[in-house]
Amino acid sequence: MAKLHAYLNFNGNCEEAFNFYQTVFGGPLLGSYRFGDMPADPNFNIPESDKDKILHTALNVNDDVMLMGSDCIENFGHKATFGTATYIMLDTESIEEARELHAKLSVNAQRIEMDLGETFFAELYSSFTDQFGISWMVHFEGNKKMA
Repeated sequence: MAKLHAYLNFNGNCEEAFNFYQTVFGGPLLGSYRFGDMPADPNFNIPESDKDKILHTALNVNDDVMLMGSDCIENFGHKATFGTATYIMLDTESIEEARELHAKLSVNAQRIEMDLGETFFAELYSSFTDQFGISWMVHFEGNKKMA
């Protein structure tokens, strides 16, 4: 069975975002390629201002989950557009884990849609957009299992 990983795009702050996510999840950063690392190609001129931006990076969240990301380069016609079409859902194993992840990820959040609390479907649930424009849900089902 294939593993499902999240791939995040940014408009120039991918490195800052992944340094932050590393403090949240504690997993190792698996390395990074920058646009300036690409071999020279006469069809793609990379401006000096874009050479230090992240082409690809990855962070292990745990043995089965990885966050990956890159910066979008407007000179190549790419731009990340943020919204609420996609969320990363963190289905936690304990109340403590839910509280810890919510507290760490929501630092300087752009928007808190639902602060961490009890709902009819979860002992603890929250949804918010972090400081980098990525939308998250933190969920601990606990004793609210679906019938």
